[in-house]
Amino acid sequence: MASPAPMYAAGARPLRAWQQEALEHYEETSPKDFLVTATPGAGKTTFALTLAARLLARREVARVVVVAPTDHLRLQWADAADRAGIVLDPGLTNAVGPVRAGTQGYVTTYAQVAGKPMLHAARATAVKSLVILDEIHHAGDGLSWGEAVADAFGMVARRLCLTGTPFRTKVDERIPFVRYEEDTFEVDFPGEGQGERLTGLASRADYTYGYKEALADSVVRPVVFAAYTGTARWRNSAGEVVAASLTEAGTKSVEMAAWRTVLDPKGQWVPHVIAAMDERITHLREHGMPDAAGLVLASDQDDARAYARIVRRITGKAPELILSDDPKASKKIERFATGSARIAVCVRMVSEGVDIPRAAVLAWMTSYRTPLFFAQAVGRVVRARDPQESATVFLPAVRPLLALAASMEEQRNHVMPPPRRTEEDLEELDLPPREPREGALSQHEMLEADARFAHVLHGGTAHTGAGNRPALAAEDEEFVGIPGLLTPEQTAELLAKRDDDLRLRIAASHKHDDGDPMLVEDHPDEHETNGWRDAAELRREINRLVSRVSAKTSTPHAVVHTQLRQSVPGPPSASASVDVLRMRRERLRTML
Repeated sequence: MASPAPMYAAGARPLRAWQQEALEHYEETSPKDFLVTATPGAGKTTFALTLAARLLARREVARVVVVAPTDHLRLQWADAADRAGIVLDPGLTNAVGPVRAGTQGYVTTYAQVAGKPMLHAARATAVKSLVILDEIHHAGDGLSWGEAVADAFGMVARRLCLTGTPFRTKVDERIPFVRYEEDTFEVDFPGEGQGERLTGLASRADYTYGYKEALADSVVRPVVFAAYTGTARWRNSAGEVVAASLTEAGTKSVEMAAWRTVLDPKGQWVPHVIAAMDERITHLREHGMPDAAGLVLASDQDDARAYARIVRRITGKAPELILSDDPKASKKIERFATGSARIAVCVRMVSEGVDIPRAAVLAWMTSYRTPLFFAQAVGRVVRARDPQESATVFLPAVRPLLALAASMEEQRNHVMPPPRRTEEDLEELDLPPREPREGALSQHEMLEADARFAHVLHGGTAHTGAGNRPALAAEDEEFVGIPGLLTPEQTAELLAKRDDDLRLRIAASHKHDDGDPMLVEDHPDEHETNGWRDAAELRREINRLVSRVSAKTSTPHAVVHTQLRQSVPGPPSASASVDVLRMRRERLRTML
């Protein structure tokens, strides 16, 4: 078997075991078509570019064409190719005919291929080409992409198809260049009857590397799902006031209405969960992951803007707001990926393929619930950099999401939703509309919603924090969520204990504003003396001071915390009043 040529391999990172094995499998047969299914964060891009480098070096191909779902991913692919010694043009448009001199190929999008398939066919057949189809499940016939991809690349020398998750399609929705096996599965298509079983097609990969294998190899982070319930009240189209808990909603229609209500930015559920998310980021930053960041995933742009204002009110810092139709979206993603901002609020743009290794926390604040989208979105926070890092996903405690979370560590196929023909920008991922689908309530007035910690879901098991386990030492309460220090059961116990206090603090913060989170941005100084935010900043400062005292005196953090509570009596810092926190801060300063 030939080895990669130095001219392309120089400076490349060492291959992971699965990547080397997949390359060996490819080169055993040198196939025209090859489908790789590798869990998000595993390194599909590195595998594909290594293969491309080998084929270029052996002159088995003379050009590489990459087809990606979005414009931002074009830049990401081009940067990765440059590091591998391959020059790919990310700016080649349909208005330019030939591939530019001095490049080994270009990166385009499915939308551009659909615009002029014959142009791309001419480029890819002018010389022997390898076409890399990233996230091949986007080439579905429903958006006319499948037919265009088939026309454009049906005659090329080599094709490499990549996907982060296995997928199924209906019999009449075959994706080009993918081999299928007939399969029977349960319908999970939005708008269709749930529970119905039908015969469809399951994709058959030439090489598969699942989340289980990646977790065992420390390629991805372990994920802990923190589920939050809450009681929602809304007025339906008949004018009736309905109240329901997320975890005890009963029928699916009531559950969906309650879910939609708690996601409304005017309620208390969203601020509560964002506060918990911010606390988790703080712990990660202070204990081994100083650049830790979080992503808030919203359903639409209106909600995203409102969530961004809530983040600002709670944390005191404006988040990065990343919207799919913002011409600066790619630059914002890059700035967030390489910067120090704590939180990004986004719609669509970071759900698939986008590489932000420092993102380790995700808040699921969308009603989207398909397995494929769930796996891709969670995949944004699982890319491992250090064996001690872990990922946390905060989500509503509703059955569809809990089922997806519980099966995250299982190797399974994902049911593809049927693509919809639309006149909207084809480069945007297909998210559900804000308004309910046909047959759902045509009017829905949110009244109120609160939030309560439900459980930690880890390894498919729910840990509620209830039970007769021995109580943790008081100083342990300072270390919720530090990877490897507390078990899921202990984490759940402490989260449950803190939850009532957090809810009270959120409620107190609401009393200080006019009830409309949309106005916060217009009055940035209005909440500067907000008691809840003062307490949050004091807790962060106390943790920093404890670290300094610990380093100065060679005393463990836990001992410093214990000494601090003896000097300034009161509850743990997580639930202490602002006055107590200020006295503890002054006490720590005297110890330096």
